[in-house]
Amino acid sequence: MRLVGGAEMRAIDRAAIGGLGVPSLELMERAGRAVTEAAVRLARPDGRFVVVCGGGNNGGDGWVAARLLQPSGRVRLVAVVAPGQLTGDAAAMARRALEAGVTVLPFVDGAPLGAGPDDLVIDAVFGTGLSRPAEGRFAAAIEAIAAARRGGSRVLSVDVPSGLSADTGRPLGPCVEADATVTFGLQKRGLVLFPGATLAGTVTVADIGLPAAAVEQVAEQCRLLEEPEARGLLPRRDPAAHKGDAGRVLVVAGSPGKTGAAHLALLGALRGGAGLVTLAARAELLPLALAGRPEALSVALPGSGPLGAGDLPALTELAGRADALVAGPGFHRGAETGRLLRDWLAAAGRPAVLDADALNALEPEPAWLRQLPAPVILTPHPGELARLCGLTAGAVQGDRIGLAMARAAAWGAVVVLKGARTVVAGSGMPAAVIPTGNAGMATGGTGDVLAGLCGALLAGGLGPFDAARVAAWVHGAAGDLVAARLGERGLLAGDLGEAIGKVWARWGR
Repeated sequence: MRLVGGAEMRAIDRAAIGGLGVPSLELMERAGRAVTEAAVRLARPDGRFVVVCGGGNNGGDGWVAARLLQPSGRVRLVAVVAPGQLTGDAAAMARRALEAGVTVLPFVDGAPLGAGPDDLVIDAVFGTGLSRPAEGRFAAAIEAIAAARRGGSRVLSVDVPSGLSADTGRPLGPCVEADATVTFGLQKRGLVLFPGATLAGTVTVADIGLPAAAVEQVAEQCRLLEEPEARGLLPRRDPAAHKGDAGRVLVVAGSPGKTGAAHLALLGALRGGAGLVTLAARAELLPLALAGRPEALSVALPGSGPLGAGDLPALTELAGRADALVAGPGFHRGAETGRLLRDWLAAAGRPAVLDADALNALEPEPAWLRQLPAPVILTPHPGELARLCGLTAGAVQGDRIGLAMARAAAWGAVVVLKGARTVVAGSGMPAAVIPTGNAGMATGGTGDVLAGLCGALLAGGLGPFDAARVAAWVHGAAGDLVAARLGERGLLAGDLGEAIGKVWARWGR
C-alpha cells in the first residue's frame, strides 16, 4: 500500500485538478460524502453531529458533511473561520450549506462546543497541509474538541487529526485524539507511524475518484509492506536444493557478558533458513554462545580481547567461504575495531549485516560504505542512528522515514531503522514501513535475532533491500505470534525462533 506525505498528496491533487481536469469541487463533494458515511457509522443513535470547521479545504470537507447530514435534523456547525472569510472551494461549499439551512455557530475561544456524551464531533479544522503548531483560536478549537472527547463525545477526524503531521505522525503542537479518521485517496504516513496511528483511531481510506494517472505522475516514496507483498518477495525453495544452495552465513559476535547476543544471532540465521551458519569468536566464548545450538558451526579467533587489526587475516579467510556476513551483536569492541570493520568489508567482498556494536564502532557519517564492493545492511535502533548522524534520538524519531531515506542515499546502504513501525530504506527506491511487531519486542536480544535473519535471507539469494524488508516483516510477525500466546510482557527474544518457523509454515516457505 502506498503511503504519502502532505506534499505528495498536494502534488497528486494538482495533477488531478490542473493536469487532468478533475473539478476540485467534485473532489471536495466526494470527500465530504465519505466523511458523512463514516459519521453515520460512528454516531450513537440519538446523538447530534457537531462539525468543527477551519478555513481551508479540510474545513470545506466539513461544510459538505454538515450539508449532507442536515436532513437528520441533528447537525450544527461550529465555524472557527467565519463563512464570510472563506475563499475558494471552501467558500463555495459554505454557501451551499447555508442555503441548505445548516445551523452555524461561531467558535468562541475558551467556550465549550456544547457536545454531549451521545454526540459525534467532526474535526475538520486542519488537514495534511499543516506544517507548524496550531496557535490562537485554532489551538483553542483543538482543545475544545479534546474537552468534548473527555466528556464522552466521539471524535471523527477529517483526513488527519488536526495538529498531526501527515509526514511524521508526530503532533506539531496541540493535536486532536480521534476515535476514527477518514482519509482521502491514499493512506498518509502520519496515520501509520506512531503516535499518529494511536491518535487517529480507526482509519478508513476513502476512494474519492483520484485518477490513477494523477497518482502515477508523482513519484512513490514510501509503502506499507503488507503480507502478500512480503511473501511474494521470497521464492519457494527448490525441491532439489542442498545446504550449500540455502546459503552460508558467517556471524562475528559475542564478548564476555554478551555471549547471548551471539547465540540469538545464530538463532535468527538458522531459523531464517541458512544452510550453514558459522560463529567466529574468541575461544573462551564459544561454549556459552553455542549452548543449545548444535546446528551451528564455529571457529575460534586466535588471541584475546577486543577485535582489532590482528583479526583481519582470519576473518577475511572465513568470509571467503561465506555468502553473507553478520557482524556486531555483542562483539568485543576496542580502539581498532572500526578500522578492522572497514578493512574487512573491503577485503571480503561479501554482502554484510552490521548491527549493535558494529554500528557503534563505525565512524560518524560513514560515507565510506559507498565504496565497498558488496552491499551492506545497517540495523540501528534510533539511538545508534542518532550517534551515526550526530543527532539526538528524539530528532531521529521525529522523522523516521525521511531520515532513514536520507542516510540510505548518503551511505549507499540499506538502513533498517528499528522500533515501532520499523522503516527499511534503500537508495533510489521507496522506503518500506513494517506494520508487524509490538511493544513486547522492546526487550534485549530481539535485534540480534533480526540481524541473523537478515543475514540468512541475504545468503539465500535475496538482494539487500528485499532481504531486509522480508526479515523485518517476518521478525515483527513472529513477535506478534509470541505476544498472542504469552503476552507482550512475557515475550523473550529466544521465543522468536519457533515463531519465525510458524510464519514460514503459514507462507509455505
